[in-house]
Amino acid sequence: MLPELPELPEVVPMAPIAAEAAPAAVPGPVPVVEPMPAPTPGPTPEPVARKRPRPGERRVQILQTLASMLEQPGSDRITTAALAARLGVSEAALYRHFASKAQMFEGLIEFIESSVFSLVNQIAEREPSGTVQAHKLATMLLQFAEKNPGMTRVMVGDALVFEHERLIVRMNQFFDRVESQLRQSLRLAAEAAGSTTPTVDANALASALTSFIVGRLQRYARSGFKRLPTEQLDFALQRLTA
Repeated sequence: MLPELPELPEVVPMAPIAAEAAPAAVPGPVPVVEPMPAPTPGPTPEPVARKRPRPGERRVQILQTLASMLEQPGSDRITTAALAARLGVSEAALYRHFASKAQMFEGLIEFIESSVFSLVNQIAEREPSGTVQAHKLATMLLQFAEKNPGMTRVMVGDALVFEHERLIVRMNQFFDRVESQLRQSLRLAAEAAGSTTPTVDANALASALTSFIVGRLQRYARSGFKRLPTEQLDFALQRLTA
């Protein structure tokens, strides 16, 4: 049985932005911006010049909108025309910030990597128990996906099927890094338990746990985000890491 787990580092979903507001420093999915309520009758105001986005702000808005569009269950391949229409800009305006759509997806992948592995490092630094590390890493990753459904489609490759091959390669490398960290944690656990073959034990269990994580993410994406990746998670992880 696992020891009682300390509280996980908080997994925060990507912050929404309002129209023309300064976004968070990292991109992420946002709700569709609702139209402003109709103004109450009154004197006609003086026209106000439309404020131009600050440098870098439009780039973040593009990535947030792309992630938001990926949250729509059953959505087809997202075109730059559809993305531009959602933003209310021309396709040419998109390419002033990104050389290609592949670069837009790379921006989302960079957010996934930086968000997840910063928390992975926190877990490894704070938790001396290898079993607790593995348990919390898996929980954190599935919580991140649950709070960022559009990113889940990127992580499992569904959103990348018709895109550049290097994007799939990069996500595969992401899960290789996850498995590598799990191996380190589970080796600590095997050594603490007195195993005579800690490396063999850790390799086998890390592979199984990574496959479990990927399977939960795939089910979440392909169920239209109805089957949550964290459902009955504690029990499953206790059986896998016992």
